[in-house]
Amino acid sequence: MNQQASALVTAADISRLAGVTRATVSNWRRRHPDFPAPTGGTDASPTYDLDAVRAWLSARDQLPEDTPADRLRTALRTHPGDGELALHLLPAVLAAARLDRREREALPELRDDALLRWVRSAADDGTQDIPGAEDAAYGPEAAGPLRALLQAVVADGAETATDVLAERLLEDTGSTGTYLTPRPLAALMARLLTDSAGVFPASVLDPACGTGSLLAAAASAGAMALRGQDVLPAQAAQAAVRLRLSAPEAAVTVRAGDSLRSDAFKGLTADAVLCNPPYGVRDWGHEDLAYDQRWAYGVPPKGEPELAWVQHCLAHLVPGGRAVLLMPPAVAERTAGRRIRAQLVRDGALRAVVSLPQGAATPLHIGLHLWVLKRPDPQAEAPGTVLLVDAATSENRDLDWAAIDDTVLSAWRPYLADQDGFTGAPGIAGAVPITDLLNEAVDLTPARHIRTASPQTLRPALLARQASELYDQLHRAARDLTGLSVEGDWPPVEDRPRDWRTATVADLLRGGALSLLRTAPAGRRTRSGEPLPRPKPEPGGRPTLTATDVVKNRSASGTEADLPTGAALPLIQGGDVLLTETLRVGRSAVARVVEPDETGCFLGPHLLLFRPDQHRLDPWFLAGFLAAEQNVNAAATGTSIVRVDPRRLRVPLLPLAEQQRYGAAFRRLHELRTAAHRAARAAEDVTRLLSTGLTGGALLPDGHGSA
Repeated sequence: MNQQASALVTAADISRLAGVTRATVSNWRRRHPDFPAPTGGTDASPTYDLDAVRAWLSARDQLPEDTPADRLRTALRTHPGDGELALHLLPAVLAAARLDRREREALPELRDDALLRWVRSAADDGTQDIPGAEDAAYGPEAAGPLRALLQAVVADGAETATDVLAERLLEDTGSTGTYLTPRPLAALMARLLTDSAGVFPASVLDPACGTGSLLAAAASAGAMALRGQDVLPAQAAQAAVRLRLSAPEAAVTVRAGDSLRSDAFKGLTADAVLCNPPYGVRDWGHEDLAYDQRWAYGVPPKGEPELAWVQHCLAHLVPGGRAVLLMPPAVAERTAGRRIRAQLVRDGALRAVVSLPQGAATPLHIGLHLWVLKRPDPQAEAPGTVLLVDAATSENRDLDWAAIDDTVLSAWRPYLADQDGFTGAPGIAGAVPITDLLNEAVDLTPARHIRTASPQTLRPALLARQASELYDQLHRAARDLTGLSVEGDWPPVEDRPRDWRTATVADLLRGGALSLLRTAPAGRRTRSGEPLPRPKPEPGGRPTLTATDVVKNRSASGTEADLPTGAALPLIQGGDVLLTETLRVGRSAVARVVEPDETGCFLGPHLLLFRPDQHRLDPWFLAGFLAAEQNVNAAATGTSIVRVDPRRLRVPLLPLAEQQRYGAAFRRLHELRTAAHRAARAAEDVTRLLSTGLTGGALLPDGHGSA
């Protein structure tokens, strides 16, 4: 107990403990004079006494139930020294995960000496596969954190326990330029490796693997040999453990070290490479590697480290193998790199450049690029074009990953299948002749070519046909909107608004009037310790209904790649009510009712699913009141990102017949909003295409504006 009394926590720890954002913790510090004073740290990063923080949160009902993961965090923080213990505990996670349930549950009950004997034996069997853990030592002081770790593994799963260890390791990693690749982006990068026959490469290398997110995406897509290297041993160790947990059937090899200066896989070639190289690292070894054999396209200038990574990745490919790299946009245009860019284009090594919207990955203020590369096959004819895709268009600005995926893959797949016959999409994608790129600047920025299409790249007859089809879509959408916008009979109540009795969702749950489901985090288990049931993937995979699908009122567009690995996945059914769980300040929550034809889809993250007893609750009535602005505001926490607490939402207590009247009205409003969005999208599509055709000289004015 004395150890726990001396535990110090940061603002980030407090936010995790209370389940709020760090901005909320900052607000508490400023607005509440009784908030615990800092007891250590610095002015920029103060630390606080854990017991004092717990007492303050508990007095305000802000302290969630203490979980095994929270207890593990406390045990790691109170352990003397840096994050070395967290690194040495990673093999224990992997060893515990390999046991059956009964053996795993028995471990935390062992005496200290027996527990330490177990971990030493388990570490001897597995540390050689985990970088940085080879010299792991487990003295008597490690027994408490080890027991907390195993309790977290039993209660919350191995991946959740790994996440807690990763938090501690991150605090002690003074790295710059190394960022996590977001899951949707990693999945998109992996999809770009699938060939025209739908076959995914068997072996994939990531020479800057971080914690393994890109290799995990490759494993989900079908890769069976995963190799990674990272300059930070702590990140390489996490990658080794995470990949063995999420892809137990794959052969995993992860090494620590600088891939450019000390390549752990020198001489090895893989079917494919995925890489998110370090950002903004100037000291990459330019002087030491001036005569390196990897520079087949030119010696990279000191200020062009990304072009060193490009050639490193190409050197590790089999002939015909592909690589996908996440790149800063300046690499496509900087003067210092134009000779290497020209050689990559001339030799056919660069196959596509895709521009992404801002916020797709860190740094969030920059619209990054994807480069798709192919190691030239000496026996094959060099291609005559490069695919350029501008996925940073206005409709993708809100990071609608389904739309981004569709924009990129609907261009890449046809281009991959038939480069000569690829027609492109005006203003979005085009196959640009190599001769057009090999000018003095060798600027590969997609927008500079796609949005300024030359007459030679436009096909007048095709544009005219596409314009006619889009006009038909606009006319249909406008007719639907007109039909729904006829003024209805919305009579006022008497002098004052209705004042009805309400019940919270928590009350309705207790009374059995509805059920609440959501996609559980990975590793969540039942009270008996069994993993929550997860439906088995079907051939072709079930679609996933995402939060963006609900906001845009479209059918399920996600895949199983959009779901947490190892999560418990509810299946939606007709009559369910869906509500977005998170929203940005200034935006409204969105709710809608699941249609019968959507039954059987997976429920995506950040969605709340309410399943009403339809003999007691009308679904559309429930959807309308759950999403009411005043209702959501009263049940929400957070500042820039608002999270809805579903149990605090309130619903009027009305007879079913009256509920159905309100439900019909809410459904009509939903249809009106949907029709308006559809008409606006159709108008945007047709005006963009016609503008491109007119300014590019491929279309003539229709005569409506003539005198």
